[in-house]
Amino acid sequence: MPFPLSPGTRSGPRRRSLLAVAPAALLAAGCSAGSDDSAAAGPRPPAAERTRARAARDSRELAARYDAVIAAHPGLAERLRPLRADVVRHVGAFAPPKGSAPSPSPSPSASASASSPAPSASPAVPATPKEALAGLAAAERELADRRTRELLDAPGELARLLASAAAAGAAHVYLLTEGRA
Repeated sequence: MPFPLSPGTRSGPRRRSLLAVAPAALLAAGCSAGSDDSAAAGPRPPAAERTRARAARDSRELAARYDAVIAAHPGLAERLRPLRADVVRHVGAFAPPKGSAPSPSPSPSASASASSPAPSASPAVPATPKEALAGLAAAERELADRRTRELLDAPGELARLLASAAAAGAAHVYLLTEGRA
């Protein structure tokens, strides 16, 4: 369902900047698409496992933020549910591949619904819906930026996954900041 643009002043990324960033992220991820040496070399290196576990944890925490905002501002629920669903799908996508050693973090399947709060305390929610949306947009932006930086050192498949999640996060920022309030 498309969200109409806000007629007020615009803050956050512009459509042009999103369109400029997405191809760069895909190009960086596509550079390693030729051969995936990590599959031929055997087990995934520990750094990649840590990156994957951290990405799953970050997505669980972001889903908990969405839950907190929806609970505090039920009027935003319809608008936020599709974005939250994307974030929850990222939790499952960052789960270790079948047949690999389990990561030291909690199992993503145990919290794939992300309805339970993250290990830390439940995130504080601003009093107004507009501020709550701005807080979610800031969290999405920070996570998308971090994933974009991490994909440069990640092996092929994980780099492509990080690029995809970062692009989705950038789109979420746009929808949270430019959509209807």
